[in-house]
Amino acid sequence: MVSAGHWKDYAMDMLADQAIFSIYRKASEMPLYQVVKRPALRNKQGQFSVVAPGGLILKRGHDLQAVLKVFDKKRFIST
Repeated sequence: MVSAGHWKDYAMDMLADQAIFSIYRKASEMPLYQVVKRPALRNKQGQFSVVAPGGLILKRGHDLQAVLKVFDKKRFIST
C-alpha cells in the first residue's frame, strides 16, 4: 500500500517484548494501523495482530499472512 501511494510512510519498532510495524497517512501523524508481533501470545490468542487507532484490534491470529488479509478490503485504503 505504501508503494502504491495509498499510505505515505511506515516505521518499524523493535521493543523488548514486541515488534511493531506502524502505517502512517502522513509522517507527522499518529499511525493509521499497527501490525504487532507479541511472541508471548504465541500459545494463546496468536502472536500477530492488526491494531486500529484507539487500540481496537481488527484481527488477531497465529499466521501473519492470514492476519494481513484484513487489508484486502477496500475500506482500509485512506486517501
